[in-house]
Amino acid sequence: MGKSFMGRFAFWQQNTPPINIGVYVCADKLWVYAPVQDAKSEQWQSFELKNENWSAGFSAVAKSFPNAQLQLILASSRYQLLLTDKPNVDVTELPQALLWSVKDMVSLPVPQIHLDYFESPLASNKINVVVVDKTKLVSMVQAIHEQNLQLAGISIEELAMTNLFGDDNQARLVVSHNPGQELLLTVVKQGQLYMQRRVRGFTHLDKAPAEELAYGMADNLSLEIQRSMDYFESQLRQAPVSSIELLVDGAVDKLATLLSANFNQSVNVINKSSVDAQMAQLAFAEFSRGAE
Repeated sequence: MGKSFMGRFAFWQQNTPPINIGVYVCADKLWVYAPVQDAKSEQWQSFELKNENWSAGFSAVAKSFPNAQLQLILASSRYQLLLTDKPNVDVTELPQALLWSVKDMVSLPVPQIHLDYFESPLASNKINVVVVDKTKLVSMVQAIHEQNLQLAGISIEELAMTNLFGDDNQARLVVSHNPGQELLLTVVKQGQLYMQRRVRGFTHLDKAPAEELAYGMADNLSLEIQRSMDYFESQLRQAPVSSIELLVDGAVDKLATLLSANFNQSVNVINKSSVDAQMAQLAFAEFSRGAE
């Protein structure tokens, strides 16, 4: 997982350019994070992405960050993450074997499937498969190169959460929510992804007023968190998580207070200007992972 995943998915790698930026590819925006450089402070910017007009979107990025090298994180609407049995084949044959394992689980025709995979740090006969539309992916990458930008790697939201706490030995349950998307629950530890789960019913969590959170929504979320914690402890045979971390927009401070009443673990709010901006910063963090 981690470096090997990024290495396999980044099939258009080039040498490191002078500027490194993280990009979160949303449905209608490209969110960019650039670190402190020379006299410039760190920056977060969003660029409009209309009707998947990649050329226009990355042209705008290139004007602000010429000759940059990009680490991308795809929003969940741009890929499918599937769990399937690990084929009993040589590692060189695994991609082809996985293609036939998942072809009936996706709506894409086989020639349009581009896939990659990563494994749990825990022993398992299952494997996580990431599926993207090859045609759309190629169009995006071509647009990046047309603007004299370079692509270092591509990752997904679930794996991005492993960059939140570095190599911390404590297992943390992260509740993350991107506007308009399903809720994502992950458990991360030592820079690795131990568990991931998407939960329906919280698509508009970021827009819920404090009153709605207090009248049922926080309790419903507590039930889903408890289910994930129970699975982590009983099924994966792991020690309880040390904390619950909220990466959520909206009335998140109120949400943290309400959730704290239901758990012994501390409930913390991850500091950020917005979830989308934070995702771009997590994309940038992949540069450090790749250097390890």
